[in-house]
Amino acid sequence: MAERGGRGTSSGGASSLDKSITLPPDEIFRNLENAKSFAIDIGGSLTKLAYYSTVQHKVARVRSFDYSGKDIEHESPYEITVQEEITARLHFIKFENTYIETCLDFIKDHLVNTETKVIKATGGGAYKFKDLIEKKLGLKVNKEDVMTCLIKGCNFVLKNIPHEVFAYQKDSETEFRFQTNHPNIFPYLLVNIGSGVSIVKVETEDKFEWIGGSSIGGGTFWGLGALLTKTKKFDELLQLASKGKHTNVDMLVKDVYGGAYQTLGLSGNLIASSFGKSATADKEFSKDDMAKSLLHMISNDIGQLACLYAKLHNLHKIYFGGFFIRGHPVTMRTITYSINFFSKGEVQALFLRHEGYLGAIGAFLKGAEQDNPNQYSWGENYAGSSGLMSTSPDLSPMQRARSSTFDMFEMDRLERPLVNLPLLKDPSTYIPDTVDLTDDTMARKYWLTCFEEALDGVVKRAIASQPDSIDAAERAEKFRQKYWNKLQTLRQQPFAYGTLTVRSLLDTREHCLNEFNFPDPYSKVKQKENGIALKCFPSVIESLDSLGWEERQFALVKGLLAGNVFDWGAKAVSDVLDSDPQFGFEEAKEKLQGIENRSVASCLCVDIKGPPHKCALIFADNSGIDIILGVFPFVRELLSRGTEVILACNSGPALNDVTYSESLIVTERIAAMDPIIQSALKEERLLLVQTGSSSPCLDLSRLDKGLALLVRERKTDLVIIEGMGRAIHTNYYAALKCESLKLAVIKNSWLADRLGGKIFSVIFKYEVPSE
Repeated sequence: MAERGGRGTSSGGASSLDKSITLPPDEIFRNLENAKSFAIDIGGSLTKLAYYSTVQHKVARVRSFDYSGKDIEHESPYEITVQEEITARLHFIKFENTYIETCLDFIKDHLVNTETKVIKATGGGAYKFKDLIEKKLGLKVNKEDVMTCLIKGCNFVLKNIPHEVFAYQKDSETEFRFQTNHPNIFPYLLVNIGSGVSIVKVETEDKFEWIGGSSIGGGTFWGLGALLTKTKKFDELLQLASKGKHTNVDMLVKDVYGGAYQTLGLSGNLIASSFGKSATADKEFSKDDMAKSLLHMISNDIGQLACLYAKLHNLHKIYFGGFFIRGHPVTMRTITYSINFFSKGEVQALFLRHEGYLGAIGAFLKGAEQDNPNQYSWGENYAGSSGLMSTSPDLSPMQRARSSTFDMFEMDRLERPLVNLPLLKDPSTYIPDTVDLTDDTMARKYWLTCFEEALDGVVKRAIASQPDSIDAAERAEKFRQKYWNKLQTLRQQPFAYGTLTVRSLLDTREHCLNEFNFPDPYSKVKQKENGIALKCFPSVIESLDSLGWEERQFALVKGLLAGNVFDWGAKAVSDVLDSDPQFGFEEAKEKLQGIENRSVASCLCVDIKGPPHKCALIFADNSGIDIILGVFPFVRELLSRGTEVILACNSGPALNDVTYSESLIVTERIAAMDPIIQSALKEERLLLVQTGSSSPCLDLSRLDKGLALLVRERKTDLVIIEGMGRAIHTNYYAALKCESLKLAVIKNSWLADRLGGKIFSVIFKYEVPSE
């Protein structure tokens, strides 16, 4: 598609870019050949295009060998094959109406074998441009109700994008404060500010009511602004307002009373009369100041109106969207202040990262009901999304100069619905991530640099994982550039994709690797290490079984922690493993810091020695020595006590984490060597499940629905979370309804120093829920 994109490419420099689309189709209109359905939302200035496509990409599969009659000592535990898989993706593109004809021409030229006969359209432009769309695309236009589409789109992003909602804080270093997804998004108030203002109460998925509105909206700002300042473009007015000082034009309380009005509790800086000074002073006022005053006036009026409706209907959340917002700081700050002032802090003003796409998403959903998109969970594809207020560094320098012209947002369909872990104490306050890098400047700088420095190693590993591919090096270089650009965006705009965390940095890297067909760069490493660890399993079990009860507990814990040392995602470990091929399980035990006094084992003995737990849920971490020599002996001990075990592993690959499909084969091999494991499998006292995740970290609010059902069914009363990504970067502060054990080895010097320890120190956190 890149070659065909040359059709519109100009070599005339930045000036020619203003007249037509010259953006690489691989960046803007991705997977257009495989588009299945379209929707379009055309407002007064922007067009938002939505389309659903199928995406073909590579996946690594593992399959067990047939070992009957063979000497398994010299066999790998399984074979690896790379297959093609087709998944679903939603694409959303936002561009200025100026470019609609060129965009429609481009879309038409690149539609191949499309199943689309009808395009769903919403927004005022659906009427204005209906004939043009039908002529250009040869499709019938079906117009959809604007408000219905907005609500459907809003519900969709609230349910599927964890960091969709944010509050705006004027004086905070982190102006964007992202909210935790509440499991129940209803009820809420949606205030859509376009040419006018529409206020809608949303009670359920399909029940909403238009309860009010106003002609004072974005159109008022635009129209009056044009009269006051002789400008024509909305963005130009916002730019003027951002430089203006409204106090030069507005009359404040202190201008009337000489200070605050104490009787009514009004501060002296409160606006008493918008444009009040212009009525009494015989002088010229600057365009900047007038634009700022006008913006304040309209935003305050909208805020007061929305607040009154929220109080009237006993609602505490108001989501603001529409062309008027556009992530503009002055607008959001004024609306937030207005809501706080008039509600006395009882109502919260909230904004949406993707508010510009709500109508297009809703129109798409209306046209895709036969595919039941709401029965699936979806996730944002960071590799294909521009990000909040992004400067789009993925594009070339010429295109970057006009990045506001185009914006991209993509979502991938997940195979199963994702739900909360039923054992979360309070899902509405659960935050998976331990450190917010948007807040913590020092940590942000460190981790961004850390990921930049690790990039060469990831590229090298990706190429090595596909030795028979002639274009592996070329694709790896494209991955490098893509991820590097993402990291530079996050240096400048850490809020681009929501709250910035170590988890989001890792997830973005995985998305970028998948984008260039590197589904599992560590597949061969895991295959080799699983084979080596399986050979060692019998001797490890024999050694454990020879110990007394207390000695065995200490050995089990030490083995569990030593296994967690083998993490190729940690640079300190990968350096050791690359330089010393003989480094193994016993050497890892010697590396551990902080368990010499056996306090860890004592904790385990005291808290778990009593009556056995009914069922333990274990979230496993790494392949090889970690799961086989660390986790499985621990699983075996729990089974021997009468505790059922649910072993949860990643659904898809990430770093050298063990996947569900790998765990099935490894467990089968272990069962052939150990009667306790074999019996537990046969009697379904040991169950293997997938988490629904393909991340090195763990979000307990987005787990496979089957896992959640099993946890309830088996009355799980112990949760064990293992690994630095799962127990430290995420879930360190997670509060559960049952007992939990969080354990990991610190394999990062900077993190160890920040926590007051040394590298290879251990975290062993046993928690009993408070009554």
